[in-house]
Amino acid sequence: MSSKIYVGNLPYSVTDASLKSNFAEFGGVSSARVMMDRDTGQSKGFGFVEMTSADAAQAAIKALHGMSVDGRAIVVSLARPREERSAPGAYSPTGYRASNRPDVGYGNGGFGGGRY
Repeated sequence: MSSKIYVGNLPYSVTDASLKSNFAEFGGVSSARVMMDRDTGQSKGFGFVEMTSADAAQAAIKALHGMSVDGRAIVVSLARPREERSAPGAYSPTGYRASNRPDVGYGNGGFGGGRY
């Protein structure tokens, strides 16, 4: 079982250190990171905590899910793997596509000509 935990609905005042100290009382914490906006440097309101054991992760989830932090009920759950995604107009193993929309392009009734 995974020991990586997603923590959502965090107040903007929460830092990596405070997140780590809150989870440390349930067991060893390998890492704690609050996600920051790269342009503004402000917290995005969520983060990830990696616990050293799955039992400690489950104990932290049960104890902290729904807990109020600065007036906000935080969401604590097991982290899901990141989903694979591709940008429109990008090259993928299946080939190049100008768009993921089937109604865009020549011969589809849009501004480029098409059906009558």
